[in-house]
Formats: sequence, C-alpha cells, structure tokens
Amino acid sequence: MARTHRVTLIPGDGTGPEIVDATRRAIEATGVAIEWEVQNIGMTVIERSGTPFPPEALSSLRRNKVALKGPLTTELGKGFRSVNVALRKEFDLYANLRPAKRYRGVQSRYEKVDLVIVRENLEDLYAGIEFEPGTPEWRAVRTAIATAAKQDIRADAAIAIKTISEYNSRRIVKFAFDHARANGRRKVTAVHKANIMKFADGLFLSVAADVSKDYPEIQFEDRIVDNMCMQLVQKPEEYDVLVMPNLYGDILSDLAAGLVGGLGVAPGANIGSEIAVFEAVHGSAPKYAGQNKVNPMALMLAGAMMLAHLGEAEASRRLEKAIADVVAEGREVTYDLKADREDPSAVGTREFADAVIRRMGGRVAA
Repeated sequence: MARTHRVTLIPGDGTGPEIVDATRRAIEATGVAIEWEVQNIGMTVIERSGTPFPPEALSSLRRNKVALKGPLTTELGKGFRSVNVALRKEFDLYANLRPAKRYRGVQSRYEKVDLVIVRENLEDLYAGIEFEPGTPEWRAVRTAIATAAKQDIRADAAIAIKTISEYNSRRIVKFAFDHARANGRRKVTAVHKANIMKFADGLFLSVAADVSKDYPEIQFEDRIVDNMCMQLVQKPEEYDVLVMPNLYGDILSDLAAGLVGGLGVAPGANIGSEIAVFEAVHGSAPKYAGQNKVNPMALMLAGAMMLAHLGEAEASRRLEKAIADVVAEGREVTYDLKADREDPSAVGTREFADAVIRRMGGRVAA
C-alpha cells in the first residue's frame, strides 16, 4: 500500500498562492499520496495574528517535518528583518540547497550547466550581529576591538560581526559531501576568502579539507570566492557541488541562477537535521498577484526536490522530466520563457501547470 505523506503547505504572499496551487496540482498528478496541511505565515497573517508565525503554523511544520512554501515578502518591519531568515533560525535549517541546471528552451548564454550551491544558512555576516554608531552597545564593541585588535574604529562606522564556527562549518560541508555521494556527483569545491580572513574563512577551509577525507571517492578542491565568480562565468561546466559560508552562498547562488536563465527557474530548499522547507528562491512579485501570469517552474522544480526528499525518486524524476519537456517544446510556457517576451501565444500560470500535468498522463479539468 502506498504511503501517504503529510506536508505543510504555505501559500505565501503576492503571487505565492498561484504558483503554490500550480505546483500542488502537478505534484498530485505524479500519483504520490500527499495530505496537505495548509498554513499561512508572513504578511497574510501578521495583521490578524500580530506575528508572521502563528503557533499553529509552526506546530504543523514541527509535526510534518516537510513543507512546500510560496515566496514571502522579505521586509516586514515590526522587529522582523526577514521572515525567511527567522524561519531558518526557528527550525535550525542550516543548509540552503540551490541547484542550477540548464534546461533546453530557457534563454541562456550557456548550454551545459548542472551544479549545486550548498550554502551555510545560520552564521557568517548574515547572523545579524550589528551595531549602530553611537549606541551604548556600539561603544562597548568599539572599545573591545580597540583593546583586543589594536584597531581604532571610526566614530561614524557601523559594526558587523562575522562568525564562522567549526560546528556549523563541519555540518554544512558534510551535508555537501553527503548530497554529492547520494546523487552521484563527482566533485565538491569549498569556496572561501581564507587568503585574507585567515581565521574565519581559514577555519572553514581547514574543516572542509578534514571532512573531505571521509569521502575518498569524491574529488575535493577549493577556490577563493572572487576567482570562483570568474570561473563560473568562464567555465561553469567544470563545477559540480560548491559549498560555502552564508554570504558567499547568497551571492553565488544568484550568479549560478543567472547562468541558467534567472531566478524564475531556480528552485531551493532549506534543510535541517529534522525539518526541510522547499521553495522557489524568487520574491513574491505582488504587482503580478492574481493575474495568472507568473512562471511556476521554480517552485515546481522545488516540488520535484521535495518528492526526492520524501523518498519518491521516480515521481521526482517524472515531474522534472515533464517540466523540462514542456519548456523544451516552448509552446505552452509563460511569457518569460518565450524568446520574445511579448509573444501573444504565452500562457498563464494555470495553463503551464496543465501542460506539465498532461505530460505526465494526468487529466486536467475543463
């Protein structure tokens, strides 16, 4: 008897509900039995609940361990810099997994790109340890730096603290190697700036080299981050799995998405030791909300990643192939996937999903 998976479904803000509905229908068309538990977080509930994280939504995610999430509006104010960052911290989602794969039919300068960015999610400069000039806390930190590092911080300078721990470095590098091993990938590249930040990035690089010894069948190398940017633009086909601290991961994952056509085709996942959240990495695009216009491909690909995570490998492959076939044909695709974005034959969000469902042999309601 087929197993039924319970998954938390988060519609998100702006265009989120539309692309989530399209993705849900495509996933269901694979035949995998999923019981969806719809929960709202973010802008859609903050005025009603006084928080972007209603307790029932957090409880659902803790209970189900897996979520499919629509895009959320990043800036909320009221004490929240980013709902996405807060969600990662709440559930210790330490690994950000961002595949970048070239699909035929997507406009790109490159023909062969198939790599994965593995980004540490919780520390580095993105930990949010910052101090505003002139505050008592800033003065205390400034004094401590002057004493310990013998460096004088300008009176008009904001201060941000970068932390890289052995613990988080080890588990993100291990995640990258485990992902490489499980998916038949040949090489892991550690990205850093250890030539300048000899202690922080030096620690990350040292840990990466140590972890690599446990995976003798997988090639290990390292690249300085600025050189890595150039390498990806010049010869992305030479890279496979890239692992790096938080800030570099944020930058290079968007660069990698640019190689394959942009954020509209870029899926992602935030994964911890117990909980995994699958998402499109693009924003909520509120100006297009309700227009049945936006491309659901990124979230659909994230749905395929989710199926693989649930142990439904064959369904994952069929969904990805159906998406790839529809895009390669180029007939029933959204405006951004047309060679001419003004092409009147472009279809909407729902119709793109219908085409993917038909490719898998599913039936679409008239």
